[in-house]
Amino acid sequence: MARDHADQRGSVALVTGASRGIGRAIALRLAAGGLAVGVGYHRERAAAEAVRDEIRGAGGSAVAMGGDLAEVGTAEAMVECVEEELGPVDVLVSNAGTAVSRSLEQLDVAEWDRTMNAHLRAAFLLVQRVAPEMQRRGRGRIVVISSVAAFSGGIVGPHYTAAKAGQLGLVRSLSGSLAPHGITVNAVAPALVDTGMLAQLDGGHRARLAGRIPAGRFGRPGEVAEVVWTVVGNGYLTGQTISVDGGLHPR
Repeated sequence: MARDHADQRGSVALVTGASRGIGRAIALRLAAGGLAVGVGYHRERAAAEAVRDEIRGAGGSAVAMGGDLAEVGTAEAMVECVEEELGPVDVLVSNAGTAVSRSLEQLDVAEWDRTMNAHLRAAFLLVQRVAPEMQRRGRGRIVVISSVAAFSGGIVGPHYTAAKAGQLGLVRSLSGSLAPHGITVNAVAPALVDTGMLAQLDGGHRARLAGRIPAGRFGRPGEVAEVVWTVVGNGYLTGQTISVDGGLHPR
C-alpha cells in the first residue's frame, strides 16, 4: 500500500543533482520529513557532502554519491550505492541536468546528445532501475523535475526545451503502467527559480525576466521543494505536471 506523509518516516529517497539549488532544497525537505536521503551530485563533491552532513547533523541518515548521469552506467551505480548504504529506494526525485545556453545556430550534435542524456535518458534509466523493487513492495513515489520551458520554449535553447518536454511524455507513459503497483509518477515544472543558473545573468536581464512574472519575483528553491513534498505525500496524484512559476505560464 502506498505511503502518505503520515508514514513516510523511515523511507529512503534518492535525489539527483542535490548538491545545490532546487535539488539541495528537495533533499533537505525530504530529510526534514523523516526520510533517509541519497544525495546525488556530479562535480560538486564538497557541496554534496555538506548537504549530507547537514542531514546527519539534524539526526537524519544520508549518503553522498557522485557521477555524471549523462553517462549510461551512472544511474545504476547511484541506486546501488543508496541501496547498500540506506536501503531500497522508496522515493526517486530525478532532478539532475545541464543547462548550457545555445541558439539553433550554435547548437551541435554533441551538446544536443549530452542534454538529452542528462535529462531524459537519465530519468528513464533511474526509473527502470528502481521500479522493479517498488513494484515488489507495492509502493513508490517518482518525481521528475522538468521545466516550464517544456510548454513555453524557455530561454536556454531547443535542446533543453526538447529534453524537458520529453520528460513529461515519459511521466505520462510510466504513470499508467506503474499506478496499479502503488507507484505514483509526476513531474514538477519550475520556472525562473533563483539558483545558480539565474545568477549568471547580468542585473538588467534579471530585472527584465522578473518583470515578466505575475508574482513579481523569482521563485525560491524551497518553494519547489515544498511542492515535491506535497506530491510525495499524495497516493492518488499521478501522471500530472505541476508548474511552479509565479503565474508565468498559466494552464
